[in-house]
Amino acid sequence: MKKIQLFAMGLILVGAISCKQAKKEVETTTEEVVEEVKTEVMASKTITFAMEAKSDSNVAGDVTFTEENGNVIMKATLTGLTEGEHAIHIHEKADCSSADGKSTGGHWNPTFQPHAKWGAEGGYHKGDIGNFMADAEGNATVDFATNEWCIGCDDETKNIVGKAVIVHQGVDDFTSQPSGAAGARVACTGIIQ
Repeated sequence: MKKIQLFAMGLILVGAISCKQAKKEVETTTEEVVEEVKTEVMASKTITFAMEAKSDSNVAGDVTFTEENGNVIMKATLTGLTEGEHAIHIHEKADCSSADGKSTGGHWNPTFQPHAKWGAEGGYHKGDIGNFMADAEGNATVDFATNEWCIGCDDETKNIVGKAVIVHQGVDDFTSQPSGAAGARVACTGIIQ
């Protein structure tokens, strides 16, 4: 009878230890899943800015940047443009204080490349977004995505915070140095987070 009681007590002890171990594993797994979800939620950032008219234009609109899974998506919605093609770039300073938008400096070029079309084999500015079309009513939407930008990261060759978005009156020719000869700056917004 003593052997059965000792055996039963041993089973209860083993069961209790197994339950504690299982509980600990569930708690650890739960903590890992919660941490993973927090990381995924933090990985998505969105910032939106209103465009200011410059150079006596009537251009208005907004620009939204969303960072998800290592990519930054830019969407610009614009009104008040002249019909046709226009250039859009990221410039080096988030300073839209001047009437002509020139307070933003030149194109953002942290890797010291020549001006060119985005993706050009010989290099290009990180701010060389390109051209877009405005319709007969002066409306346009620009969609652009890249893994070469980030929002507020520590990599100064990728971080767009502290820069400006400039819309030009003319077309970027992708060859003239250092800016593509795109003409007057007709809209500006500073990217300040």
